[in-house]
Amino acid sequence: MTDLNRRTLVKCLVMSSAATAPLRFAAPAAAQAAAAPAPAKFDFEDVVRRARDLATAPFDAAIAPLPEALNKLDFDAWRDIRFRPDKAFLAANGSQFRLQLFHLGHLFKRPVTINIIRDGIPTPIPFTTSLFDYGRTKPEKPIPVNLGFAGFRLHYPLNSPKVFDEVIAFLGASYFRFLGRDQRYGMSARALAIDAGSDQEEFPFFREFWIDTPEPGADRATIYALLDSPSTTGAYRFDVYPGEETAIEVSTTLFPRKAGVKFGLAPMSSMFFLGENDHRFNDDFRPELHDSDGLIIHSGTGEWIWRPLRNPAKPEMSSFFDHDLKGFGLLQRDRDYEHYQDLDLAYELRPSYFVEPRDSWREGHVDLVELPTQNETNDNIVASFAPKDSPEPNKPFSYAYRLTASLNLTRLSPNGRVINTYQTTAAALGSVEPVAPGSRRFIIDFGGGDLPYYALDPSLVEVVPSTSQGKILRSFLVPNPHVKGFRAAVDVELDAGQSTDLRAFLRTGARALTETWTYPWRAD
Repeated sequence: MTDLNRRTLVKCLVMSSAATAPLRFAAPAAAQAAAAPAPAKFDFEDVVRRARDLATAPFDAAIAPLPEALNKLDFDAWRDIRFRPDKAFLAANGSQFRLQLFHLGHLFKRPVTINIIRDGIPTPIPFTTSLFDYGRTKPEKPIPVNLGFAGFRLHYPLNSPKVFDEVIAFLGASYFRFLGRDQRYGMSARALAIDAGSDQEEFPFFREFWIDTPEPGADRATIYALLDSPSTTGAYRFDVYPGEETAIEVSTTLFPRKAGVKFGLAPMSSMFFLGENDHRFNDDFRPELHDSDGLIIHSGTGEWIWRPLRNPAKPEMSSFFDHDLKGFGLLQRDRDYEHYQDLDLAYELRPSYFVEPRDSWREGHVDLVELPTQNETNDNIVASFAPKDSPEPNKPFSYAYRLTASLNLTRLSPNGRVINTYQTTAAALGSVEPVAPGSRRFIIDFGGGDLPYYALDPSLVEVVPSTSQGKILRSFLVPNPHVKGFRAAVDVELDAGQSTDLRAFLRTGARALTETWTYPWRAD
């Protein structure tokens, strides 16, 4: 119900009561004003109601066609249309946040309604060309006044008290990216994945946003969003806390339209093209090219699992089953510029994203989708959590989590952690540590935790390898002072055409000293 309808209903009720009530002396005006109910403030429950109502209606995928001048823009021409910083919203009340908008065009053809909430009342932002500097991209014909926007971004004094840096951006489908201090954009988060990696994959999109005006000096911004897709609708609340490690607390209520749909909660997308463990393409002068180099999982049992990422020859999915998952994320552990050699793109400053459920997600599995890519421009990695039981249609499904962007998440695995992963064939080893023909050697560097202490007496530490198929021919361990830990080598034999999942960790006695390294391998 709109505020106008609510006020009309109240007025009608008052008039009806006055017609039938006995005559009384009028109360003082101040008392009448005090008794009048205040208008209800817009909040998350309003978005939930809209999502519930939207789920009962047929899905509408229609998009109004863009003017031809905008529809044919390439990326550079679209990027040349810039929001005017002096027109930024949210500045009037002394807030530390600034709201800027993205123009429609190029790949971004679906308009989204963007509202600002002031004193609990939401008001949509009207489109006007005066908000933008069109640079060299000047349309020949007037742009319609009802065009709308492609998305928005929030700025905040993130890296300097006097400079408003971009801290979060929502642009395209349900994608968003956010940064902490001294970070560069790399991977993306998404609101929801549906049948990720399959031929039936859906890409839900946001229809409308509401940005609550922060109080003066507030260090938090609250964003509400309405999501839609053929399979579900959803209400979202994002509480954004900028800082050295920017964090977002996400609250979600979905209303599925269909049964049997595989939802991926808290999905994130990244790029892995080249790494020390995967040099399928090796004609680039840059040794490594990736936004993330591994998937980390904190299982319900407390085990930390590290899975290096790959650029496979064909699409592959790995699933890690768990109950009461404690967290998962895509990390960029390698922070050494020498390993990337890219002066412009600064891969060593790309953030890691880590998800921590704020309630029990019960039984399910973390899915890792790896797609082949021929270059570094494609996001070919997707990670998300899929509940074991698909949410039922027409019933609300709620969950919440905290999402953190960081340059250093070593605290996540308090024991030793995987630093490097390499692999080679027996033939490539020559006379050094010979192994049986047809086998493969995996070399894993472990560092951190108590490993520097145990490196003083390596006899106290052993590597514990295992394989789901084939057999372990040999394993050995040597100190590695360069990573302040150990280098483990595992030789694996597998019949041609077979696939296996390898695991390895270090221990002393019955105590695990490191997280568990895991890696899939197929013998061709």
